[in-house]
Amino acid sequence: MRKSYAVAALITGLVFSSVAMAQTAQSQSAKNPWKYYPTDVPTGDGGPAPKRDLSGTWNGPGSSPAVPRGGGAERPELTPLAQQIISQRKSVGNFGPAGTNDPVARFCDPVGFPGNITNEGRALQIAAMPNRVVLLYQYEQVWREIWTDGRARPADVGGSDRDSLDPTFEGYSVGHWEDDYNFVVDTTGLDERTWLSRDGTPHSVNVHIQERWTRVDHNNMKLSVTVDDPKMFKKPYSMGTFNYKWVPNQKLNEWFCVPSEQIKYLTQQGDPAGYPAEPQNARGGGGRGGAAGRGGARQ
Repeated sequence: MRKSYAVAALITGLVFSSVAMAQTAQSQSAKNPWKYYPTDVPTGDGGPAPKRDLSGTWNGPGSSPAVPRGGGAERPELTPLAQQIISQRKSVGNFGPAGTNDPVARFCDPVGFPGNITNEGRALQIAAMPNRVVLLYQYEQVWREIWTDGRARPADVGGSDRDSLDPTFEGYSVGHWEDDYNFVVDTTGLDERTWLSRDGTPHSVNVHIQERWTRVDHNNMKLSVTVDDPKMFKKPYSMGTFNYKWVPNQKLNEWFCVPSEQIKYLTQQGDPAGYPAEPQNARGGGGRGGAAGRGGARQ
């Protein structure tokens, strides 16, 4: 008798399991290919990483609970010039949206590099071309070129001679594969209006930022960032290591910083709230406010 009950229970379990699997398959197949599903995250490592390939759509650090932000960031040792500059900057973390002079938080100015990794990481798409790798950032819908044709990074940007390059928000980047799974990028020539960190950490035009992209396996990737800028920092420092995870359906949402929405937010909420005359916290911390942040790093 007990064997009969056991067989019946087993059959019932198999039936329910089959129904559940069928419902899961139906749910997967019913998903709209044009829509991003934040709960649709890969399980496991997805197998070995392809060699010399970062291509695909990736959830950035903190973009969902499934993607930890990472860590290991060091506090830079500022030169007197950098200390003077940062003393004049008012971060959202210290002064709030009404008191900040962060050009991104108040005017929707471009975040620039490396802020589009450290401050507004969210997600990105990577595409390989014959002579470059292109990074397409979700936030502000901007792209960045990393040249792999063997050229040297510019030695000096923003000079006075007619052939000198102008600084840009994304800088000038060159990259090479150190081995099959580590892609190293060197960038310089960044517009000095951008902040390296949310606390207002400055940089010069000729700052040297190095990224090390490591394809851990098919579904996971890590990025380590170091900064070298003798004009602003007494020694090179690490901005930390950031995590990325594969997006199964390869779809991202549109995510702009819209000036008209930013103005509406500041007019109706940010500015009326006022701001303290003195910073409430120690240097650092705090997220962006208003339409520029729109809820942190959500997708």
